[in-house]
Amino acid sequence: MNTRPFGRTGWRVSEVGFGAWGIGGGAWGGADDVESMAALHAAVDSGITFFDTADVYGDGRSEQLLGRLRRERDEPFIVATKAGRRLSPHAAAGYTAANLGAFVDRSLANLGVERLDLVQLHCPPVEVYYRPEVFAALDDLVTAGKIAFYGVSVEKVEEALKAIDYPNVQSVQIIFNAFRLRPIELFFEQALRRRVAVIARVPLASGLLSGTLTRETVFPDDDHRSFNREGSAFDKGETFSGVPYETALAAVERLRPFVPAGMTLAQFALRWILAFEAVTCVIPGARGAARVIENASATALPRPSPETMEAVQEVYDSLIRPHVHHRW
Repeated sequence: MNTRPFGRTGWRVSEVGFGAWGIGGGAWGGADDVESMAALHAAVDSGITFFDTADVYGDGRSEQLLGRLRRERDEPFIVATKAGRRLSPHAAAGYTAANLGAFVDRSLANLGVERLDLVQLHCPPVEVYYRPEVFAALDDLVTAGKIAFYGVSVEKVEEALKAIDYPNVQSVQIIFNAFRLRPIELFFEQALRRRVAVIARVPLASGLLSGTLTRETVFPDDDHRSFNREGSAFDKGETFSGVPYETALAAVERLRPFVPAGMTLAQFALRWILAFEAVTCVIPGARGAARVIENASATALPRPSPETMEAVQEVYDSLIRPHVHHRW
């Protein structure tokens, strides 16, 4: 497993990480803890050292499984969690020092640790990025020894650019895949200049870029790919990267001819993301050990050719750009 420096923290992390939303069970049609633990152990066996979770994934279930993994393995790894989405309503006014402290205390208990590695604001309202007191509260949690570092998870490029104006923001998690190219235009340049770690989330566009979904695929009622296509529960861009399903399927077929022999479409999609210097880590989700191993192996694959990079851009420009570029 190749590693990359994680911004200014001094850490080096695996360039393929593990996204732990799905193992929490919420919004993905349920999860089995035995299968989830097998996937987590396969991740450690594959050299993965960066795990991304949140306090709301399965109402803490995902964090608790990662806490169990810490107890069962001796290998060191980083766990990044998130805070803020427990607020109801999820409004900027709720991002107070008291609430953030309570969220952090709950995550400490779920993970069974005395200090959290990385806490990320969990896609807060835009107004939060214009409230310095929120980031001052995070500074206080660092001083208190409850968190080592903090960052943000964002929906929009503009939010990412505003967040890194705060000097102690160490990382930005943002949707970046072959269907969401806008971060390339300005944000990546600024992240590199300021040595901010970039975590590429939703790298397979909710499974579309795995190449296994079809027009006939049926999703469970409690899977966000069934109920959130128009953003009825949370930001539309979280589901299929905001691309209309039929359009995305057509784009997948346009990409298939560029996948080298012996490589799956999912591996191709992950390796394409890793071709960008600004990306620190990509965090595909997985519930089964076999999928984890497949994802992790993308680290050893050759860099896409310039012709292939151009082809991905052309597919984006012709099919995807009108639906997403101006929104996120």
